[in-house]
Amino acid sequence: MGDTASASGGQQHLHALARANRVRLARAELKRQIAAEEISASQVILDCPWEAASMSISDLLMCQRRWGRARCRRLLVSLGVPENKQIGTLTQRQRGALAAVLGADGRVGADAVAPTRAHSPREALVVA
Repeated sequence: MGDTASASGGQQHLHALARANRVRLARAELKRQIAAEEISASQVILDCPWEAASMSISDLLMCQRRWGRARCRRLLVSLGVPENKQIGTLTQRQRGALAAVLGADGRVGADAVAPTRAHSPREALVVA
């Protein structure tokens, strides 16, 4: 009885390793496509392909050119999304907000991540 349990356990282990390798290779290809700007991060967030479903949002954002941990953290904090949140578990509101900030081409608008500057009273008079 112990032999059959370990044999099926070994098969299960091999299947799990094979699936992990498939996911790893698919994610590597997805990251290459994002880095080469063939696909945008906002498109991945909206479409949520199977290989990105269990990927953290910070991993996805940081594979874009010129995106580091600080820029990623600043954007996610401004939207109230945790860095380690998986793409597949994002709500529709979070997906929409992230996609809107990233834009259709995956680039962040200048005022999306930069702190807003205070307007002077003179500017307020001109605007009003």
